[in-house]
Amino acid sequence: MATHASDLPVLVAGGGIGGLAAALALVRQGFRVQVFEQAPEIGEIGAGMQLGPNAFWAFDALGVGEAARSRAVYIDEMVMTDAIDETTIGRVPTGEAFRQRFGNPYAVIHRADAHGSLLEGVQKAGDRVGFHTATRIERIEQDAGGVTVYDQRGQAYRGQALIGADGVKSVVRQQFVGDPARVTGHVVYRAVVDKDDFPEDLRWNAASLWAGPHCHLVHYPLRGGEQYNVVVTFHSREAEEWGVRDGSKEEVLSYFQGICPKARQLIELPKSWKRWATADRDPVDRWSYGRVTLLGDAAHPTTQYMAQGACMAIEDAVTLGEALRVHGGDFEKALDLYQRSRIARTARIVLSSREMGRIYHAKGVERLVRNDLWRGRSPERFYDAIEWLYGWRVETCLAPH
Repeated sequence: MATHASDLPVLVAGGGIGGLAAALALVRQGFRVQVFEQAPEIGEIGAGMQLGPNAFWAFDALGVGEAARSRAVYIDEMVMTDAIDETTIGRVPTGEAFRQRFGNPYAVIHRADAHGSLLEGVQKAGDRVGFHTATRIERIEQDAGGVTVYDQRGQAYRGQALIGADGVKSVVRQQFVGDPARVTGHVVYRAVVDKDDFPEDLRWNAASLWAGPHCHLVHYPLRGGEQYNVVVTFHSREAEEWGVRDGSKEEVLSYFQGICPKARQLIELPKSWKRWATADRDPVDRWSYGRVTLLGDAAHPTTQYMAQGACMAIEDAVTLGEALRVHGGDFEKALDLYQRSRIARTARIVLSSREMGRIYHAKGVERLVRNDLWRGRSPERFYDAIEWLYGWRVETCLAPH
């Protein structure tokens, strides 16, 4: 483990998945870290998330691969079904051939369990990582020697660099980039349902997507199959504002007319829903400014259609650590290398996710074209198509330098 001349810690804005992954990567390079979280405690809301092989490579690089693996559910396939007529559009097996190809499995996990695995790793670092909860960074200043941040109470904190992992509504991004969010008009409802309440005819060990006109539904098992994640997405009739609130079953039902009964029963299951009005941002070609950089959703907020938001944040953290390693802890050089290594890949996720959302929600003739796209495609052809995504490795994560 390296040691560094500056006694100052590295400051991390945000205690979510990206922020904790960044803290772990920094500690592994010999830095002390201070994490600032505006919530009253360090934790994670939400429901399930998907972990591609790339996420497991990144977890391993942060030393928490075993913890994450122990909490994940390993699915047999990803399957996409037409929500109108129940025909199978495509299947991607994720068994032994998939693992041989990509070196790791495909899995699903509760967000709180992924976050908890990272938090355990951070806690093992002892006093090398400190937390400031109920603390919102509101202003940043930097000079040749470091960065000073000011919280909502006007208190100042000094560090040798700042990692803005403060999410989709990033204050750090607002100060340095200042670009507007792009509200998609797509609304996502998420819930977790106990196994006993989940229909037996849908208890598939798969990441399952039902594609409908202007809408889709997703379900997969969590926590050893004792729970199921249920996600429904639709194009809102309303003018949406970016945010999260409680939802209503009545609203969801109003958007899913014409969907086959087998898929529609998913909507009847949850006792309570969380409602996300989604947004992303157009990709930018710069997110590092001197000793300040962005990470995760602060750097490249994306819609959920590629199931890669959290995976990209963990990859970011590993790449940041590698950039610091090769530049001997020189932050300005390392942060430039980090952004050059990440911008094109994460932009591809943002843009691909937009396009995937369009494909999932096709109607009319476009729906028929969509259904023909993948019908009869072999597993090997699917694997070739996703090699760019799941073939990520730590040893090749840096741009030429």
